[in-house]
Amino acid sequence: MTMKVLLVTQGFSFMGNSIQKTLEKAGYETIRIDPVLDELIEKKKEVNIIAFYLGKFIEEIPEFLEYLKSICVAEDKVVILMGNADELKAVQEIIPENVIAGALERPIDLKQLTQIVDKISRSANVHVFQKSILLVDDDTTFLKMMKSWLDKYYRVTIVTSGMQALMYLADNKPDLILLDYEMPVTSGPQVLEMIRSETKVGKVPVMFLTGKSDRESIMKVLALKPAGYLLKSLDRKQILATVSQFFAKNE
Repeated sequence: MTMKVLLVTQGFSFMGNSIQKTLEKAGYETIRIDPVLDELIEKKKEVNIIAFYLGKFIEEIPEFLEYLKSICVAEDKVVILMGNADELKAVQEIIPENVIAGALERPIDLKQLTQIVDKISRSANVHVFQKSILLVDDDTTFLKMMKSWLDKYYRVTIVTSGMQALMYLADNKPDLILLDYEMPVTSGPQVLEMIRSETKVGKVPVMFLTGKSDRESIMKVLALKPAGYLLKSLDRKQILATVSQFFAKNE
């Protein structure tokens, strides 16, 4: 299946045309849009890679950038940024580092752009056959660490709140949800209750993530009858072993 790339560029500039021709020559179907929120909403489901050719206009599109950030975090999309140093810096302050696959400074090296897209494409093709995990935690440092540990073996999507998790689950059905027990606004138990009330994803197994290891706290977690729990203090080897054993047991 042909990998599709969403190219975001304002107007029909020479460089925008060159980027599109380069991607299409490399075998990628390229959908081109202006940095307009309605166009992004309409086309986002067709792609997983977003190539964004920046310009001075970024100061005028805060809603577009915030929505781009939200879909990258909640819907497992990656962004390649292209622009001058100031433009890249401005957007990198909004878009999380873990969803930026590349940041190319002008003059744009089109060969390097193709290499980045090729790498993402190969990774995506491998991930098609892997189990998928939704990781939910308000601690972005912990999220990045966990994703780096799990990414080699599973398709991992990360979100930073219960509401983002529910948005993701509206269109996706992961094989496992790793859910932070203690989150502000909407707690882990509240999110679990809402997940179980949804017919489509109600039976997706949920394992709680907890930072408390005392008996009383663990009993509170287990009282909600999750598929299991993981202590945040566990090291990489222990985390991977627990997740692997879960999938092996439930095959």
